[in-house]
Amino acid sequence: MATHAHKGRGAVSDRDGRFTTRPVEWEPDVAAERAGARPETVLRGMRAGRIIATNASPDIPFDRSINPYQGCEHGCIYCYARPSHSYLDLSPGLDFETRIFYKPNASERLADAWSKPGYRCEPITIGANTDPYQPAEKSLGITRSLLELFARHRHPVNLITKSHLVLRDLDLLTDLAADRLCSVAVSVPTLDPALKRIMEPRVPSADARLDAIRRLSGAGVPTSVLVAPLIPAINDGEIEAIVFAVAEAGARDAHYIFLRLPHEVQALFEEWLATHFPERATHVMSLVRQASGGKAYDGRFGVRQRGRGPYADMLGKRFAAACSRHGLGKGRWTETLDCSRFQAPGAQQLGLGF
Repeated sequence: MATHAHKGRGAVSDRDGRFTTRPVEWEPDVAAERAGARPETVLRGMRAGRIIATNASPDIPFDRSINPYQGCEHGCIYCYARPSHSYLDLSPGLDFETRIFYKPNASERLADAWSKPGYRCEPITIGANTDPYQPAEKSLGITRSLLELFARHRHPVNLITKSHLVLRDLDLLTDLAADRLCSVAVSVPTLDPALKRIMEPRVPSADARLDAIRRLSGAGVPTSVLVAPLIPAINDGEIEAIVFAVAEAGARDAHYIFLRLPHEVQALFEEWLATHFPERATHVMSLVRQASGGKAYDGRFGVRQRGRGPYADMLGKRFAAACSRHGLGKGRWTETLDCSRFQAPGAQQLGLGF
């Protein structure tokens, strides 16, 4: 398969998804031309039938989530959500970061869900798969419209993001935080600008994210940090520096997730390694397998986010020691929020006398 590194893109190919039954075989010269063509971003509306997704994963600290977008222009090569584009018969590679689907009726569907008589209020996480503050959000404002609904009805919400665009909504987050109704987790896997440019190309700089942590914390918004993912021989040497930097910025907690390579992500990641780190690609994958029982990925609950074996244990000990040294807590990376203030759309209208 022809591969090519594109400025501002993470994947180096448009590898077929696992459900493609009749992959197109291009002639070598055509394949090379396609690989070298500059991929442009295309935004498409995708009306949601329902907006709240649920999970029963014992190693995830929430069971309800909302993803305003499918696909993510941030282009993080390691993103475990990439395989979701296979269900659309699109590539988990370049298509995932250039064919972005947004949900224009997200807030409408959320209000409908809250209005149902049997609805039970529990915290909802926004951004569990793709980033709710990716570049499209600046113009589309779907995440903003959802947060306005959370604030209006006093429903608890957790946010996960890599973007300083979250500061645009500081007014809503401050209002929610005053009643213990929100928290934010910011992902910071590297402080190295050169590594960021190829590993998560369209994500704001580490300095911008540290500023977001500082300002969120200063405004009273509970803010934690995810060092996600830790990649052997790529960013694992930064553990102590990252923990120090986020502690200085005011984060309450810090947590890490070991590199996950489900489905097509493994091949995409190995292509990326061969392109950007050919001299250490074999070593990186050897360490990944050491932490995954000899496989590239162990997807079992309780193992997939931490790895296992001596190397994985060593990373965990280093991370815990750094957090202890800098006074970061050992709580969950989503806060325990107050569900008692929620007012369902219909109930609120009755309370106002309509």
